[in-house]
Amino acid sequence: MTDITLAGFIAHLEQMAVAVHHETEKALKKVAVVVETEAKKEIGHYQGAAGQFGAWPQLAEATKADRIAHGFTENDPLLRTGEMRDSIHHKVEMTGIASGVAHVGSDSEIALFQEIGTRSIPPRSFLGGGLFRKLSQVKAICGHHAVAALTGHSVASQIVQSKD
Repeated sequence: MTDITLAGFIAHLEQMAVAVHHETEKALKKVAVVVETEAKKEIGHYQGAAGQFGAWPQLAEATKADRIAHGFTENDPLLRTGEMRDSIHHKVEMTGIASGVAHVGSDSEIALFQEIGTRSIPPRSFLGGGLFRKLSQVKAICGHHAVAALTGHSVASQIVQSKD
């Protein structure tokens, strides 16, 4: 059995803190990309219910006629020019050693109206629904990176990669 000194234990904890921070950030970045990609894929395709997010209703006949009159396809919900879809982006902010926030969203007011609905537009959630549909993948990514941080796997793989 190896004897551990107090200084050695402190050094080990410092290394773990770095690993936890690094793995948390990597996990958040991967999760954000997964959710962003799913949200973008949903634009233009009817979505079923996902958790508390209802199934997308069919476009109104007046909306279909307006789409055709403006040179768009008749029945691709939320997709016209692709501008709203392309406005979806992600950002990760680390707020502490083992904490951070992954933001996935859009600065488009139209995206907000489509996501939550208005008096005249039913909600068609592509952000919340997209996250819900990818929840098992999100959990797996977070779990993988948590285990990597706690076992030192990420630190060991970085050392090996830096020597190559």
